[in-house]
Amino acid sequence: MFLIVLLFLRETRQFSRISLMKVIPLCRRYKDLRGIINPFPASKGIRTSPLQCVHIAEGHTKAMLCVDSTDDLLFTGSKDRTCKVWNLVTGQEIMSLGGHPNNVVSVKYCNYTSLVFTVSTSYIKVWDIRDSAKCIRTLTSSGQVTHGDACSASTSRTVAIPSGENQINQIALNPTGTFLYAASGNAVRMWDLKRFQSTGKLTGHLGPVMCLTVDQISNGQDLIITGSKDHYIKMFDVTEGALGTVSPTHNFEPPHYDGIEALTIQGDNLFSGSRDNGIKKWDLAQKDLLQQVPNAHKDWVCALGVVPGHPVLLSGCRGGILKLWNMDTFVPVGEMKGHESPINAICVNSTHIFTAADDRTVRIWKARNLQDGQLSDTGDLGEDIASN
Repeated sequence: MFLIVLLFLRETRQFSRISLMKVIPLCRRYKDLRGIINPFPASKGIRTSPLQCVHIAEGHTKAMLCVDSTDDLLFTGSKDRTCKVWNLVTGQEIMSLGGHPNNVVSVKYCNYTSLVFTVSTSYIKVWDIRDSAKCIRTLTSSGQVTHGDACSASTSRTVAIPSGENQINQIALNPTGTFLYAASGNAVRMWDLKRFQSTGKLTGHLGPVMCLTVDQISNGQDLIITGSKDHYIKMFDVTEGALGTVSPTHNFEPPHYDGIEALTIQGDNLFSGSRDNGIKKWDLAQKDLLQQVPNAHKDWVCALGVVPGHPVLLSGCRGGILKLWNMDTFVPVGEMKGHESPINAICVNSTHIFTAADDRTVRIWKARNLQDGQLSDTGDLGEDIASN
């Protein structure tokens, strides 16, 4: 009897040990998958740099392709087929939105509805993150709508685009969050988000539309600017209730020498970045080219942004370099090595700049030593992102 009890205890201990060995690594692995925003140590020469990297967001397993933010939340899309949602106050990843068929190439958050829109291949997944990470609808490049997640069955990476569909390259929301514009193929599809219905397309480009930006003018009219691989930038005026095919109201001349990769509007000015390594500044009212820097970077200009609180344009390139430009004079303000890999996207909130790169990180920057669009001599250090 004593021998039986001894054998039983030994087997029980062995089973417990095996169970713990299985459970603990699983917990650790799950914990390790959760992204975290860590402080970034100040580097030498920071006192003369126009930007200081204050934090770094890590957690994706592959290249970061897109980024969006509010003052409290950060959204990042990656080649690992997920979109992560981060809390900027705590520095923690809140949730990971998965089930995408391929790379997540564009992400937008709507402040008014708390909906997140993520793009992968020819699909736009619409997420309600107020309660839990739930995909409530799936939109396609051809204008189809599915209730729920139409991609959930896709467990492995899907390369093929369904027949009749196109790769969606980028999406943009209008300022009121009532319309979504999706660049796919040579056109841009319009979506009425009140009814989740496609109302038509913006047409006119001879090559794939790679980027777009939306502004709102008087009478609730949306102003959409599109940039294409055909080297051209076009303007569309979309009145509320517009249906069918909408043609451009203006073609910006002269075109870039290569495809357009980035667009941003600031006040009455439009800035465009291209694969020709150049940046152009346009007057939106007069539709004229005001200034240009033909060789702004040594590689493709992949992303543009505006430094919060300063009349300074920020550009990022495929070589990982960040450059700052005075918006009025287009004189360079400064430059730095932003990442050791291509910078794919830039976004800003009211206080910080976010750069997403191939190195699987988003770096979070704070403007330093900038005064009236120029580099000043003094700067303060050590401000924490959570102190805003």
